[in-house]
Amino acid sequence: MKNNAKTREFLPERAPRSILDLESENQNLKIDSHKPALQKKIFNILLAQKLNIFQNLKRRKIFIKADKCISAWFVLAREQTYFFSDADDSVLSSRTRGHFINTNCSSSHNRKALCCKMSVEFDTFLESSKKWFCHFDDDNYVNVPRLVKLLQTYNPQEDWYLGKPSIRSPLEIISRYDKQQNISFWFATGGAGFCISRALALKMLPIASGGKFISIGEKIRLPDDVTMGYIIEHILQKKLTVIDLFHSHFEPMKFLKQDSFSEQVSFSYSRFGHEMNVLHIDGFDEKADPTRFLSLHCHLFPNFNFCPS
Repeated sequence: MKNNAKTREFLPERAPRSILDLESENQNLKIDSHKPALQKKIFNILLAQKLNIFQNLKRRKIFIKADKCISAWFVLAREQTYFFSDADDSVLSSRTRGHFINTNCSSSHNRKALCCKMSVEFDTFLESSKKWFCHFDDDNYVNVPRLVKLLQTYNPQEDWYLGKPSIRSPLEIISRYDKQQNISFWFATGGAGFCISRALALKMLPIASGGKFISIGEKIRLPDDVTMGYIIEHILQKKLTVIDLFHSHFEPMKFLKQDSFSEQVSFSYSRFGHEMNVLHIDGFDEKADPTRFLSLHCHLFPNFNFCPS
């Protein structure tokens, strides 16, 4: 079994600086000698980050959510990262150098809208020459070097579905897609992120490409990440490999130890009423960095000029 992978039987449950200063991240990054090597290693990865935007205050929300990524880890994987949203935005398109894709899907958070965005992400990957498709949500921070190191231990010419469930046992449903049969399967929660090898994606092509992904999601009446697990685990009979280094907002972030941050692949955050579920880490003022992602970024990559010295 691969390092960092678990069998599912043992799966656990689960002075302030201005952010405006980050606008010039190209100039603010001191290029390390290892950066060209990192860019070479991540060449074969397509990182898709979904932006779920609601109609109310759409323009402001889309900017704030994307800015957390663009100001931080996006710089380390600029050519590999694409943002998938439901609205045009000339500012963000410019900042991402055209890597901002309007899916033309609904701006709601319902099942069909989510599956629509995932379908566009999947088709975009198939049209590329990349060997890995990695999806993350807009509340994720991605530790790019650790993700690259993880994927280097797996062969993209083999069938791999890497991620982490948010439930203790397989999901059980009565599938309308399977003549009302009772079925069960695992799925990697999209809130933590997941990766699919090109070999597996090609097996999914006749089933899920060209908008077929949306149709399957509608038939089983389940959202995007669950539909992905249904296709891979149930239809194709390929098993999820659990990677504990992916983390979603379903987990209490405060239990992640700071000395382990560099070994984790993804992080998240959430708000419950007035309480924030965030990493416990020193750094920027909480008003400037409520998600703690900028502080995390500076902990991992202190060579950025906007980081406290």
